[in-house]
Amino acid sequence: MTKDRREILVVAHARRDDTVLAARRVIAMLLAAGAHPVLPDGDDELRDALGDVGPIATLGVDVTVTALEVAIVLGGDGTILRAAELVREGTAPILGINMGHVGFLAEIEADVIDDAIRRVIDRDYGVEERMALAVEVIDATGTTIYDTWALNEATVEKASRERMMEVVIEIDGRPLSSFGCDGVVISTPTGSTAYNFSAGGPVIWPTVEAIAVVPLSAHALFARPLVVGPEATVAIEVLARTDGIGILWCDGRRSHDLPPGARVVARRSSRHVRLARLHPAPFTDRLVRKFQLPVAGWRGPDPQTPLPDGAA
Repeated sequence: MTKDRREILVVAHARRDDTVLAARRVIAMLLAAGAHPVLPDGDDELRDALGDVGPIATLGVDVTVTALEVAIVLGGDGTILRAAELVREGTAPILGINMGHVGFLAEIEADVIDDAIRRVIDRDYGVEERMALAVEVIDATGTTIYDTWALNEATVEKASRERMMEVVIEIDGRPLSSFGCDGVVISTPTGSTAYNFSAGGPVIWPTVEAIAVVPLSAHALFARPLVVGPEATVAIEVLARTDGIGILWCDGRRSHDLPPGARVVARRSSRHVRLARLHPAPFTDRLVRKFQLPVAGWRGPDPQTPLPDGAA
């Protein structure tokens, strides 16, 4: 990326009319400001839906990931996770504009797109770094057969509905407990409000670097959620006596089969995911707004302190 050429990735869902209209608006504003919009390679359906909006480059064909200045994402958390995958080898922060339901990773809602794009053009935003996981699968011979990463979570799950898988949880090279279960979620603080939350795990503030380990439907007396330090190495071993294979899922996007005897090892990645922030609001307010938590009646330390956006 040169000083005079600004490459900005636009990631959007092609099968939603409101998202396509928003993407068209974003691209028009970028072109009018002299920036160069970029679409992911293979997004032919989105290109067709956008129509003739002007010149748009293709990531990986016309523009390298390291040349991207920022990624603007129109969609829900799934689309933002896809964008994180696309920019993984670069340094571009991700600005999420929520077009879905909860959209916990998104920075703003769709009704303020114009202001958000103006601020991107003016480079008027902060960058927040989020911890990610480095994940590898090691087979029974000790050979690494797959490695990947996760922003939200790595999940070891049974592959067959009718069977239970048997696992051992290991922390820093030491066994902790073994049991039969449907699976185990290994979550980052960012993912603590996703699958981890649904499975009964704790919400972890983004400023706390930690790893949560949450068994899924465990048949055991001691199978409570755990929170370990950011330097810990968590391993889930699929016991050899397990009947059938398991499967590893990372962020619900990347998967790998786990034969009996396989180990999934997760630790903090050396590379963070960067999120663009326009409004550095307290995480508490984000929880209240996204989950519509009841806070009516709160007076606060200062009677003039406003309620979080969306609170009654």
